[in-house]
Amino acid sequence: MTKRDRGWAGWLAVFGAFLALFCSFGQMNAFGTYQSWYSHHQLSSHSQFSISWIGSLQLWTFFFMGGPIGRLFDAYGPSPVMLFGTVLLTFSMLMTSISTKYYEFLLFQGFFFGLSVGSLFYPSLAAVSTHFDEYRASALGVVAAGSGVGGVVYPIMLRQLFLRTGYAWAVRASTLLSVACCIVALVTVKRVEGPKKCSGWMDVKMLKDACFMLLTTGSFFICLGIFTPFFYIVNYAEDRALVSQNTGFYVLSVMNAGGVFGRIVPAILSDKMGRYNLLMPTSFLAGLSCLVFWMLAKNVIAVMGFAAVYGFLSGAFISVITPCVAQISDINEIGSRIGALYTLISIPSLIGGPIAGALIQCQGGSYTGVIGLSGSSIIIGSLFILACRLRINRNICARV
Repeated sequence: MTKRDRGWAGWLAVFGAFLALFCSFGQMNAFGTYQSWYSHHQLSSHSQFSISWIGSLQLWTFFFMGGPIGRLFDAYGPSPVMLFGTVLLTFSMLMTSISTKYYEFLLFQGFFFGLSVGSLFYPSLAAVSTHFDEYRASALGVVAAGSGVGGVVYPIMLRQLFLRTGYAWAVRASTLLSVACCIVALVTVKRVEGPKKCSGWMDVKMLKDACFMLLTTGSFFICLGIFTPFFYIVNYAEDRALVSQNTGFYVLSVMNAGGVFGRIVPAILSDKMGRYNLLMPTSFLAGLSCLVFWMLAKNVIAVMGFAAVYGFLSGAFISVITPCVAQISDINEIGSRIGALYTLISIPSLIGGPIAGALIQCQGGSYTGVIGLSGSSIIIGSLFILACRLRINRNICARV
């Protein structure tokens, strides 16, 4: 165990980053609850295709801003960036609570909230990465579990509050919880300073790194499909009359609960067996579970089972992808490379949800095309991850 793996500052950073992801990415994982509510209330006159653009804009902004935010982290550290994210998250959610028009939801819950999530997410992961060597994936897995726990808590809390206090006060209550978590994160998330290294806003060298580009290409295809079940599993269960409108959000909570274990257990295992050795098969199985498990889910037990399994497998990608980037990066480039990867995969994250909504409309409410696209794109992405792993080391028994 290295000196950096033993430091209290590192584990304090893990705790703060856990809370940062709980209230940011975890709340983003709860968008399926918002989509279901909007389709029956504020935006009932809009199609699923239109409503899905709100969640997709969140994801696109979150991913696209990864590069600039990563560079800001490398230059100034986590605190200034996370302070901006805290203020913006508060503003965006309070404005969402009083929004009534479609364009207002797009602006405040889509763009501004997505930017706030990125401003909290990237500095947290990058800062924790600088504290650990041998147990980096385990530490980042614990951090990533925060988003899974948030994905369990927020849907249940929001749905209950929607019914008891109304939409506006429910969103304000979630904002108060999020701000409290952000304040703790601001105090505890610090980074280990490395030698200063001046570089531009775009490092062309990373685009010439074959391993990095294979990893990015694989992530591109995976992100085209990986978030679709999170957006549509509630509507799928309700449209099939498997659950009522008042209990459908539990399916999303089960999926996110699976993601809690999927972020921790695979991350710990990856430190033992190799990060790329674990990332490829879990990604492949996540795609396969869509094509087999979700496609054949015709009752509530099967849907809940798929939600738990898929949450676990997709959670592995979310937690292990960051240490995979850090493994092939210099310590002074971790922030910018993590950010660059997420920027490059912003496009599939933007179009994945709307494409799924359009397929549902074109097929008269059938989810077959959506499930097929989601599963197959994740499987294709896993094959690029395999190519990356083999380029690093062709020995299939090596720990990579």
